[in-house]
Amino acid sequence: MRRLFGLLTVISAMFALSGAAAAVNDAVLMAKRPAKLLSDYGLFADGAAQVPGERVVAYDLISPLFTDYAHKFRFIYVPEGKTAAYDDTEVLDFPVGSALVKTFAYPADFRKPDDNIRLLETRLLIHQAEGWVTWAYVWNEDQSDAVLKVAGATIPVSWTDESGAPRSIQYVVPNKNQCKGCHVFDKAVSPIGPKARNMNRDNVYAGNTQNQLAHLAAIGFLTGAPSPDQAPRVPAPDDAAASLDARARAYLDVNCAHCHRMEGPASTSGLFLIYGETRMNQVGLKKRPVAAGRGSGNLAYDIDPGHADRSIIPFRMESVDPGVMMPELGRTVAHAEGVKLISDWINSMKE
Repeated sequence: MRRLFGLLTVISAMFALSGAAAAVNDAVLMAKRPAKLLSDYGLFADGAAQVPGERVVAYDLISPLFTDYAHKFRFIYVPEGKTAAYDDTEVLDFPVGSALVKTFAYPADFRKPDDNIRLLETRLLIHQAEGWVTWAYVWNEDQSDAVLKVAGATIPVSWTDESGAPRSIQYVVPNKNQCKGCHVFDKAVSPIGPKARNMNRDNVYAGNTQNQLAHLAAIGFLTGAPSPDQAPRVPAPDDAAASLDARARAYLDVNCAHCHRMEGPASTSGLFLIYGETRMNQVGLKKRPVAAGRGSGNLAYDIDPGHADRSIIPFRMESVDPGVMMPELGRTVAHAEGVKLISDWINSMKE
């Protein structure tokens, strides 16, 4: 392993200035059969350093999905001559031929996040003519390339956390069916994260800071976007300037609402956690569970205002029992900071 991402901005700028970035192989991207190696797509000029290829743009989310504390590196590819359409509430409407790329990685020591990075897997969401398809690629030992894993994988991972404590998990790479379990929207596979409200933040492009939505519009990737100050925006979970309610609702939006919404797999629960939902009973306030079984923990309400310890949502967030935990996939440990945020939010509610 080596120092990696602290140099990413500098290296990206060098490739941008020299025009030496690799071109994406659109034919491989659109093929029915996935490539065996991640490098076959040409999405990276340097995969090991996560330097994007030509027309592949890095982005980040204000409130990210929790995945066992993994660090993530996200990229968008939009083919030449096409653009994504802005949407005020749902995922940006990416054209056929686009790809969303997400690499999961762990620094050896979280107190030095730019050093000794280990790449674990890179997930692809590719928009083909028949719809979005998902593939996962696991990085090899020497970090030179990643190999297709349709059936998923389990990878032992160790790191030192921010407090200096050693941590170890069995990291789970999802199989293809598990990918669909979270990425179903209105009965079709769909991206989750890149919504305007969760992308309306600054990023650094070739050494210059610019709003992400404005940057995508400026380079021709996005049409129809208003100015950033007119676009929706959620707060970061640790944004002390934002209200506790807004931060908690943003957290539930990205971690839970891909299922818990009218168009999602958990619609029958009647618990709708999408940001901006105004019916607080649907958000869980004094709402009794629907067929939750032992997942309810014998508690009466999804949210018992003023009493996080009597509420089902934090109970299921804290659990790592596969028959109880929420979300059902994507983690093997509880997100302590997320549980605290939601518990503080519920405890702040008046009975």
